[in-house]
Amino acid sequence: MQYPGHLIKVGEPDAAIVKALKIQLNRDPGIGNDPKLTLDESNDQFGPKMRQVIKLFQARHVDSQGRPLKQDGEVGAITWALLFGAQAVPQQAASTIPLLNQLIQVARGEEARQVREVPPDSNRGTDVERYLASVGLGGGFSWCCAFTYWCFKTAAEQLHRGNPMFKTGGCLKHWQMAESQGARRILAAAAQGNPGLLQPGMLFIMDHGGGLGHTGIIESVSGGLLTTIEGNTDASRTREGGGVYRLVRKVGEINKGYIDYGPC
Repeated sequence: MQYPGHLIKVGEPDAAIVKALKIQLNRDPGIGNDPKLTLDESNDQFGPKMRQVIKLFQARHVDSQGRPLKQDGEVGAITWALLFGAQAVPQQAASTIPLLNQLIQVARGEEARQVREVPPDSNRGTDVERYLASVGLGGGFSWCCAFTYWCFKTAAEQLHRGNPMFKTGGCLKHWQMAESQGARRILAAAAQGNPGLLQPGMLFIMDHGGGLGHTGIIESVSGGLLTTIEGNTDASRTREGGGVYRLVRKVGEINKGYIDYGPC
């Protein structure tokens, strides 16, 4: 059964979804072999017991990257994939839009070169300063947004067309101004319920408070997991790392939203 495109929780009105979930949960040995936990498949209500059973299932399993699940008793795309298989959640490995596909290719090239700050933790270096210069900044500034702009600019030049991305080195400024360029914004809450809204080539925006943010390029989508290419980060997924890295993030990590330049 395919993921229905919304969070499934207590009070879910679709009886078919509730029944399918109960059947899959009961197939888990830790649930189906325990009479106290086994769910009544003839009851089409998502109630408190089902929520507790889902929380237990989440506590006992990890996502495809080996990371713990959020134990909230709600079924999003990651929990759904564990119950029904990866093929039952949205999978997008490439963009059908030439500019966004080229954007990903440019970003992949920078990640393959293993761009790093020189010296470490300086927000400087030949490559970093090239990204910053594309938005009119010198070395020493945070550069994740400048990296995305440089990738867009380079991809557009390679396709002999204009660059639609708003020119800025500020993540939250970009979020504020993207629609003025004709881009579409998707709020984080909408994407958490329906990762099918997300496509390769979109940019994610995180808000860390105090005017600080982080951004990167979505390379591919696998249900509730995003493979991204980001600047000014590292394997710890911070906003002040020292290079260009490919990471895997949960959709739930993104707290601001997404920018789609596909319509431009």
